[in-house]
Amino acid sequence: MITYTYSLILFFTVIICLIASFDKRILFIRHFGAFFKAAIVVAIPFIAWDVWFTSKGVWWFNTDYTLGIVVAGLPIEEWLFFICIPFSCAFTYFCFDKFFKLDRLSGFNNIIVFVSIIVCSVTALRHHDKIYTLVTAIATIITLIYLHFIAREDWISKASLVFSVLMLGFLPVNGVLTGFGLESPIVNYNPDDFLGIRILTIPIEDAVYGYTQFLLVIYFFTKFKKNENAY
Repeated sequence: MITYTYSLILFFTVIICLIASFDKRILFIRHFGAFFKAAIVVAIPFIAWDVWFTSKGVWWFNTDYTLGIVVAGLPIEEWLFFICIPFSCAFTYFCFDKFFKLDRLSGFNNIIVFVSIIVCSVTALRHHDKIYTLVTAIATIITLIYLHFIAREDWISKASLVFSVLMLGFLPVNGVLTGFGLESPIVNYNPDDFLGIRILTIPIEDAVYGYTQFLLVIYFFTKFKKNENAY
């Protein structure tokens, strides 16, 4: 049973959102195409990042908790992670956007972007020797600069609020992956490559990594959804 641990984490993360997608009040099923396109586009660089870091020993996986199927150094569950987690995130964002009027939050975009960029920049400069910290900070800075100053998206504050709500799910999911409640973590980290600041068992970089991934999924999901509506 232990070999199904990672698989079960993904299953329980996605199953409620998947079932609710067929609810007549939500009908997220209509946007499955847009979601999968967005998830795949974002997964490509993030999986490449994952493969690279795994090969360098920045992090590694305890295969006792996986099915034992490994592709490019990653357990098959890790590949599915880049579909299942974004699905639940995109579904949650879609529901918030549908049922709550959060557009007024766009007035906080500048504050969120500037503070985030400053914090990430200072962190990257002070801890440039820690590769996970450095790459995560740079990826977040580039993402925010593009979304705010180039794409001029007005939903960053709204997405940030939704992500803060998603943290309620992020903590138990990533908590188990990083060892909470287990004899040993599913995902292990080289202590020399990150700050060592943890939320429970979760490296703080994981939260920032997740935020960046979330923003990019929402960006492409929104674009692809608009293209669907154009036809």
